Amino acid sequence: MLFQMELANGSTVKEFILLGFGVEQHKRHLLLLLFTVLYVLAVAENLTVIALVLVDTHLAQLPMYILLSHFSWLEVCYVTTTVPRMLFDLAFPYGVISFHACFLQFYIFFSLGFTECFFLSAMALDRYLAICHPLRYPQIMSKVTCYALVAVSWVCGFLGYIVPLTLISKLPFCGPIIDHFLCDPGPLLLLACPPLDSATFIWQFSMSVLLIVGNFLFVLLSYSVVIFTLMKPSYQGSRKKAFSTISFHLVVVTLFYGPVIGMYVTPDGESNFQLAKIITTFYTAVTPFLNPLIYCLRNDQVREAVWRLLRKREKWMKRKVIMEKGGKERPNVIS
Repeated sequence: MLFQMELANGSTVKEFILLGFGVEQHKRHLLLLLFTVLYVLAVAENLTVIALVLVDTHLAQLPMYILLSHFSWLEVCYVTTTVPRMLFDLAFPYGVISFHACFLQFYIFFSLGFTECFFLSAMALDRYLAICHPLRYPQIMSKVTCYALVAVSWVCGFLGYIVPLTLISKLPFCGPIIDHFLCDPGPLLLLACPPLDSATFIWQFSMSVLLIVGNFLFVLLSYSVVIFTLMKPSYQGSRKKAFSTISFHLVVVTLFYGPVIGMYVTPDGESNFQLAKIITTFYTAVTPFLNPLIYCLRNDQVREAVWRLLRKREKWMKRKVIMEKGGKERPNVIS
């Protein structure tokens, strides 16, 4: 794929310039500190969720937590695709990024975003089956099914945007300056020399609508059926626990789809550059930090897993101390 584009005057553009947030130096330093803390916490929180599911034998058998651990790994990848580059540009403004690096970031960023759409659909399907079909749930949502859903989410997410990416990469660009802190299709298309190929815009917009809105409608339908089931007098399970679980899921869905639909589905979503930067910052840096807290902070099973892990660690430490004392006392007994 060729990423070197011809300018209107015949010269070749080999790199872009990211303008970033366009704020004063002291504000850049504050943003640098803020996003560094957010990034470190987001990565640490999500890796903790992954480690907890891997270590705890009980959580590792539950479909919801298998999906959640892979979702947490997705969040680590998602935040790492954008925030380190953002931090670099805050430290060294007007950063230069090559065509290859720009389109690679563009592809990975969007692919991970679409993968998150599929993951949220998989998690909505899991809750639907658990609440609406509890007797068949263990057979349907086996570990094999969970890993199949994970694989399908990753594959579909990374295949979904190949055609729009290829079409955009072949456009002739009339300038290298991107008024953003990452390589986003809106600012890139604004740099394209007129007349803009209508097929490129149609593909880009239609794929965004199809993948984002399609998954959103599936999630909305799934949770609507779940809520309707919970409201029935004949429901046998714990309504309070079920409502608590899906309420956290719905918060995560709202935090993700609200900004994303506003940005990439509405026709004028990216026309206001400053607002677009704020919205993009929210779902690339803030949401991956909030999601582990929302899923795990008031989750009884996660708290119980943490206590089990702490008790195991305490027992291991006691055993280690006893063994060390025994090792020290043996020479005295022999002498």
